[in-house]
Amino acid sequence: MIDPSLSEIQRWMQAVMTHPEGVAAGADSEAARREIDAGPDQLDSVIRPSRQLTSEERLAIYGNAYFARLLECMRTIFPLVVRTVGEEAFDDLALGYLQRYPSRSYTLDRLGDRFLDYLNESRPDLDADGRPTEGWPDFLIDLARLEWEIDEVFDGPGVEGQTLLSAGQVQSIEPGRWPEARLAPAHCLRLLAFRFPVNDYYTALRQASDTQPPPEMPDPAATFLALTRRDFVVRRHPLSEAQYGLLGKLAGGESLGAAMQWLVSAREVSLETLVADLQIWFRAWTEAGFFIGVELKP
Repeated sequence: MIDPSLSEIQRWMQAVMTHPEGVAAGADSEAARREIDAGPDQLDSVIRPSRQLTSEERLAIYGNAYFARLLECMRTIFPLVVRTVGEEAFDDLALGYLQRYPSRSYTLDRLGDRFLDYLNESRPDLDADGRPTEGWPDFLIDLARLEWEIDEVFDGPGVEGQTLLSAGQVQSIEPGRWPEARLAPAHCLRLLAFRFPVNDYYTALRQASDTQPPPEMPDPAATFLALTRRDFVVRRHPLSEAQYGLLGKLAGGESLGAAMQWLVSAREVSLETLVADLQIWFRAWTEAGFFIGVELKP
């Protein structure tokens, strides 16, 4: 006779209902048997059947509701991927993902942590019309990554309430001291490189109505982007390859002089041209709130 405590039943039910392979596999799992040693053929010793449903069917109702909730959350995190591939195809992808990478966190904010890994491993090669399309997996991964990064920036720390580096502070630095300056990036600054122009695609799809078909998959083209958050709104800033490289060095703690020297060597541009460009770039970057301060040695 099985006579478990309430807490044991709760932990057992969680292990059974959330198992990615279903109730029977969940009851036979180590996590469930650690709480109550009742296999798939002994479910009625823990949960009684009803007149219409077996014990397994009753538990499956809760298990199905659990995964339906997870699918709903995945669609919320990746809405443009859903519109691009279609709801049915996305649900198939998401279910496959949840089976390979079950949710382990107390918060659903971390539900999509490994989705990019799953897309890279599974490499879905059929487009929204079910046709094999060259480059489709890489495009889909890029789009999912952009949505995930936007979600991360929105939920993470922003610059609201902080003092940002201003144009006046930049102009007050003596020209001779600029090479030694180190800039402190905002916590929400993300620098991203993509294989496809997913930022333009993202904009076009957001502007289209839900009844319109998604745009055609764009041709490959290296794309660079900065993400920030101002007033609780995530903003996307297109970058050139040179800007992306320079910002990456600065965000990594390099001095401005070292970052400039690297860019001159890597891009084979003249220092005079770069200095002129920097005046324009830094005006835009300070307005966008990329940096919260500048450090100069005494």
